[in-house]
Amino acid sequence: MDTRFPFVDWFRNSSPYINAHRGRTFVILIEGEAMARGRGEQLIQDLALLHTLGVRLVVVFGIRPQVEQALSDAGIEPRRHDGRWVADEAIMACVERVAAEQRLWLEARLSLGLPNTPLHGVELTAVSGNLVMAKPLGVREGVDYDHSGEVRRVRVSAVQGLLDRGSLVLLPPLGFSSTGEVFDLDAAEVAQHAAMALSADKLILLGEAAGLYDENGALQRQLTPAEAEPLLSQIEAGCEQARHIAAACAAARHGVARTHLLSWQDHDALLGELFTRDGVGTMITRHRYEQLRPAELGDIAGLLELLEPLERRGMLVPRSRERLEHEIDDYLVIERDGMIIGCAALHCFAEAEMGELACLAIHVDYRGGARGTLLLSGVERRARRLGLNALFVLTTHTAHWFVEHGFRPSDIDSLPTLRRDTYNHARKSKILVKPLG
Repeated sequence: MDTRFPFVDWFRNSSPYINAHRGRTFVILIEGEAMARGRGEQLIQDLALLHTLGVRLVVVFGIRPQVEQALSDAGIEPRRHDGRWVADEAIMACVERVAAEQRLWLEARLSLGLPNTPLHGVELTAVSGNLVMAKPLGVREGVDYDHSGEVRRVRVSAVQGLLDRGSLVLLPPLGFSSTGEVFDLDAAEVAQHAAMALSADKLILLGEAAGLYDENGALQRQLTPAEAEPLLSQIEAGCEQARHIAAACAAARHGVARTHLLSWQDHDALLGELFTRDGVGTMITRHRYEQLRPAELGDIAGLLELLEPLERRGMLVPRSRERLEHEIDDYLVIERDGMIIGCAALHCFAEAEMGELACLAIHVDYRGGARGTLLLSGVERRARRLGLNALFVLTTHTAHWFVEHGFRPSDIDSLPTLRRDTYNHARKSKILVKPLG
């Protein structure tokens, strides 16, 4: 196969996501460290590409390192409490100046359209304004936070109107009150509330960490809020990762379909997360995008695509579309983000109180995990509900796997009469049985 242009295969595989993301609303937080460390240009190019592909974008930008540098240059030492600084008049002057400078820098870069630049020919209108209303944090634990505030509400109709006109909406970490005051806000909180208010399809938080890791150092690809929130007790309160986890979990609990924790240090993170099936960071969602469930008629095409390579290699008996349609209620499938990556069937022989475990298959790209065991457990639960006492399987290639999972070699006489009569002697399949006591 010609591999001179590997991006072509990537582009082909990304086409379902291009279609799925068109017209969707994404709220993306870019922390200030990304801009301070020179990652802004690349991220802006990626944002422009998303805009060109029809994604409705709300971009929240952080300014913490820039403000800290400005305060240092001015000889101002900010007071901090619970990860927030106490924003007095001097600090707010720096915050407002830096926010304005950062917004102007972003708008200028989003306007870039010279030939031989990635944004050539892209007409992108970036709009900001008094779109986030805020209230003061007030006095907490004896500390008066002054002009440090929290989000009161996002002006949804105004933001939606700008998105409907094809604009990219920029939100600084600032909020405005009905009394005309300006408050310093946490950028992650702004992103969270914007995503919740807009019922965004995605909240994407670009920070320093690539995602969340388990105790063995393995990246956690997907978590529910209930699984992610306990991690907050293990990290410093108010740190970037804590703020991102809290924002992602709150958004997921309040209707945002998917929230993503990514690293701005990875040049491919944003596009890799959005246009590949497995992504590159951690996704937090109330509903798992890989799930075991009963098969439906709409899964037939996916089942045929999954089974065809195994049938071609002689590992499975060929099954026609008509047969799958007739037996669809016997099947369980593992669906991953719209793709059928695993299946198994339970054919019931009620008179013998036995069931046949058939057509156990895992997509080649997703083997090596526990998905086969997951399918087997699902079939066993279904068999017990049906009052069956044993499972049997006929296999030519994977007898050892079934033995490892409690099956024992047997012979044709152990099969139900009907299945014994249809046994294909030419295939010489091994027969294994597992009691369900």
